[in-house]
Amino acid sequence: MSEVFEVYEHHYCELSANLSSYCTAATVLDGEQKKQKISEIKTGLDDADGLLQKMDLEARTLPPSAKATLLAKLREYKTDFNSLKIESKRLTSANANLAARDQLLESGMADALLKNNAGNRRARRLDPTKFASTATISTTRQ
Repeated sequence: MSEVFEVYEHHYCELSANLSSYCTAATVLDGEQKKQKISEIKTGLDDADGLLQKMDLEARTLPPSAKATLLAKLREYKTDFNSLKIESKRLTSANANLAARDQLLESGMADALLKNNAGNRRARRLDPTKFASTATISTTRQ
């Protein structure tokens, strides 16, 4: 096996373990700390991607007998990397959803939406014949 590949592999394994723990830690954080941890995760993912590319290049330069085993390892590492990317995206989207929710709450739009929904429910309760007639029409069409 190539010594260069082994060095890259060792670095990748350490980085992957760190990223996994960062993702776990980021789930319990909020605010600025979470943003900072997500930034560290993104930087680590970029580094891991670079290592995987170097490992791929190194494996492809070796003779066929060693190449097959190293490429099999590399596929496992890429699968691991993709799961880390998915976890990172989940953290980022959860963070974006919270930011959008906070923005709605600050602007008072959430109150307007709640009042509008409450008004719609009240109107349906006050005029049950309209609701019943639309329900009857939809069942007769089937």
